[in-house]
Amino acid sequence: MVDFVWNVRSPLQQAVVPGRAGAIVAFSGVKLAEIRDFDLVQIFARRGQREATAKAVKKHYGVEAPAPRQAVFGKGATLIWSGPDQVMALSARKPGTFRPLDAMRESFESIASLSDQSDGRCLIRMSGPQVRSMMAKLTSVDLHDSVFPVGAAATTSIDHAAVNLWRSENSEDGSPVFNVLVFSSFADSIWHTIVDAAAEYGIEIETRPAASS
Repeated sequence: MVDFVWNVRSPLQQAVVPGRAGAIVAFSGVKLAEIRDFDLVQIFARRGQREATAKAVKKHYGVEAPAPRQAVFGKGATLIWSGPDQVMALSARKPGTFRPLDAMRESFESIASLSDQSDGRCLIRMSGPQVRSMMAKLTSVDLHDSVFPVGAAATTSIDHAAVNLWRSENSEDGSPVFNVLVFSSFADSIWHTIVDAAAEYGIEIETRPAASS
């Protein structure tokens, strides 16, 4: 009998090649990173349990539940609004520990449904001085500071694929940082679309472990 060994691999395992890409320029205008080793749980408030779920979120993560079109950075996790009465909790995966559902069940029992989306999504982080110009080719969301500040979030689409988009704290060079969660089945297509859009500005590509924000 043949034994099978299943190894968990990112859908972007072959697509993401760390290094420089695109136009040859002195300084890369766009920085791209696939964030790996994260846990992601979607929290759905049950009928009539919106306020109770919001209280449970605050108790579990130490911050208020995100308002519509908002992301907040809580105790060990980023909480992203993903629709009416829906929140996604993103956290760095810790080897040797229980998956987040185990720690969340008691807090949300009978008031919310929990869905582990960890291996069903890919997370791409984008920054750099030309990142807004690049994003303008991909989404109709206005990403200007005045309307999409740090902590803003949106459910939108890139290349006809649904994504969750939010803004983190600015990078060390002062450029904005945008995050995109995409279903794993669309990840390869979305990645190449982003790379094509960023090519004229020069790209720096990397992979790294998950961060809570």
